[in-house]
Order: sequence, then structure tokens, then C-alpha cells
Amino acid sequence: MTRTCALPFALAAALLAPPALAADAAPAATALHCGKLFDARSGQLLDARTVVVRDGKIAEVLPGRAEVAGATAIDLGGHTCTPGWTDLHVHLGSQSSPQSYSEGFRLDPTDFAFRSVGYARKTLLAGFTSVRDLGGEVSPHLRDAINQGLVDGPRIWAAGKSIATTGGHADPTNGYNDALSHLIGPPGPTDGVINSIDDARQAVRQRYKDGSDVIKITATGGVLSYAKSGDAPQFTVEEVKAIVDTAKDYGYRVAAHAHGEEGMKRAVLGGVTSIEHGTYMSPEVMSLMKQKGTWYVPTIYAGRFVADKAKIDGYFPEMVRPKAARIGAQIQDTAGRAYRGGVKIAFGTDMGVGPHGDNAREFLYMVEAGIPAATALQAATIRAAEVLGVDDQGVIEAGKRADIVAVPGDPIADINAVMKVDFVMKDGKVYAQPGRAL
Repeated sequence: MTRTCALPFALAAALLAPPALAADAAPAATALHCGKLFDARSGQLLDARTVVVRDGKIAEVLPGRAEVAGATAIDLGGHTCTPGWTDLHVHLGSQSSPQSYSEGFRLDPTDFAFRSVGYARKTLLAGFTSVRDLGGEVSPHLRDAINQGLVDGPRIWAAGKSIATTGGHADPTNGYNDALSHLIGPPGPTDGVINSIDDARQAVRQRYKDGSDVIKITATGGVLSYAKSGDAPQFTVEEVKAIVDTAKDYGYRVAAHAHGEEGMKRAVLGGVTSIEHGTYMSPEVMSLMKQKGTWYVPTIYAGRFVADKAKIDGYFPEMVRPKAARIGAQIQDTAGRAYRGGVKIAFGTDMGVGPHGDNAREFLYMVEAGIPAATALQAATIRAAEVLGVDDQGVIEAGKRADIVAVPGDPIADINAVMKVDFVMKDGKVYAQPGRAL
């Protein structure tokens, strides 16, 4: 989706903004009476706290159930309050289905824009107040519509078009027949496809021109692209370095989709901020990531989802199906090994592969992999903020953004509580609360 699609997207956003779920206007002050509070810095669960919110920020955190003069009180007794969650790997412009491969030929960018509005709303109401959208031309426009208050959704760091090599995981012409290929011509850096260091620099600069917030590269083959290999390396180290160095000029960080070992090594050596998926991560790669300070975003949800759908005849094209069965099933085990190996882990789902709004299920899968519940919650709060390079969110402390979610019960004792979010606040505005239909 190009800048020329901004007008249809704005129209779609305005038409679809759901009045019944628009955020309440923020009062002068709000006092949240939390039964428990998750301290993301220490990973500890604290007893009752009152969180005072003013002007979209956390003004103070008081012990117990404190009375705050002039504040609107919200009773979250019996609930655990946590910082708003961040999903570092989503695709809000799409959602997997058996029709996904044909829809790219049948639907217009405006169709995907309309869909993205509903996906964004579901994501926010699931407790995710921030996301990093790693690939999709609709996301910069959706980000702007949310920031302008046209629609409800999480705060978005948008990659826009992912950067690939010819035939790589994000080559938009994979699977096209000869007639279409000759009509369109070979994609280049403007389309996010590179084959040299100069191309790499141009592709990053184009993302800047397009209004991206972060750079995404596909360092290896992928599962869902219409191409044979799911793990072969697809960039040289020099190309990755050119992308990373140019990205730094614009204040961008670089996320690298990578399944295969060699592609991961090249991406880490090239200086990327994070490895996404990491299926065939070896001890050597783990050691290199620890040495370089590279983050790992496992996306266990996506692996589980595609492995399950690969069992269904016709859900994926036959070119894709064996990759989904082979690669998807391994990601959860890799995440457990990476945690035990001391690799820095942050939260991401690759949502859009699975249904939007189900993002919190990743917490359950992380715990199944052997990651403690408190560590999983930190991965979606303070650790995610570190990956994004921001220090104004991810913790419930005075001066930080008033992004707060609450769940009934104790998610440290029972991680399933994360699936029952019934309070969502973003920038001090309440989008859902107990007793109010979502």
C-alpha cells in the first residue's frame, strides 16, 4: 500500500470507528485501586496499590487503597494490574485463512485497510497497548489514524514494507506467473527488494520516505511465502551491515525474520536488534547473540498455529504445507532452550498468522516452554520497551505512560489469567473495565 492509499484508508478508518467503544474522555484524575500490582522491574507481585493517573501519565503509586481527592475511582480489587503489554511482532493488515494467497490478487489496499481497523481494536482490548508491526504497507496509515483518534488501537511502531532479496521471503512477486512477472517487472529497492549494498541503503531510505518507524528484514526464507526454502540465508553480512548502518542514520532499529542458522549468524554479525522466530538457533548462534546483545522474539504462537493448520488439507498451498509442518512445530522448543541458555527474550506473536486478539496465548506457550510466568510478563512490558528503545512505558511508575491492563486473579500463580483481560487503559483513557461490555 503506497502513500496514494492514505485517503481511502482515512475514509475507512473514519467510517469504522466504533462509537460504543471509543475511549472515555480522561477525567482530571483517575485512581485505580489494584488488588495486586506487577512490578516489571523486579518481576515481583506487590500487594494492593492505588495508581493515580493524570494527563495520560502515572502521577503516583500509593500503598493500599488510598483515597485521592477529586479523582474518579475504579475498583480493581481482586485483580492484578500490570503495565500495558507490547507485542513486538504483529501484522495488523492481514489475517491467515485458506483464502490468503488469492486475496492479494482479488482485494484492493482499501479492503485490507478496513480489516485492519477491527484487528487493531481486538488487539487493544486483549491488553496490548503497543505493538511493533513488522511488515505491511497498511500499518503506517493505521498508526496515523490511531494517533489522530480516528479509530481505537494500540500504539504502533510500523515497519511498512519488509526488506528482502530477490525471491526472498518478502519478495512481493513470489508465485507470480510469467505474464504477471513480465508485466510488473522485477521489484527493486523501492519495493523492498535488494541485491547489493547500494540497494540496501536505498531500501532503508525508501522506508524513511514512506514513514516507517523500524526496519524489518527477512534474513532467511520463511514459512508462508510461496517459495521452497524456509531457512536458507538470503542476505550477505555486508548487506545486513549496510541496512543496519543506514537505519542508524534515521534512528531506526532493525528486526530480522530468521529461521535458519546461517542467516541468523549473518544477521547478528550485521548488527540487527532482534531475531524473530529463530527456529534453528544453535548454541553457536545463542553465544553470538549474548555477545552482541541481540534480542530474541520467539513467536511461539505462530509456530503452533501453522503446524496445526498444516494438518488440514487445502489450508496452505502444497509449496507451503511441508514448511509449516516442519518449522512451526520446533519454535516452542527453541524458545525454551534459548531461555535456559541465557538469551535475552522479548514478547512477540507474529499475529496475523493467527487471529488478532488472541495475542495473550503466547504467554501460555512461553510458560509451557519453561519460561517463568513473571519472566514472560516482563518480556511483554519492560523488556519490550528496551527492544523498542523507549523508557516511558513498560513499568507502572510515576512519570511513565498510563498504559495499564488488569486481569482477575494472579497471573503469576495461574498464567491463564492473561486470557481474561477486563481492564485496559492507554495514555490514561479507559477502553474496557469490569462490568462494561467489550
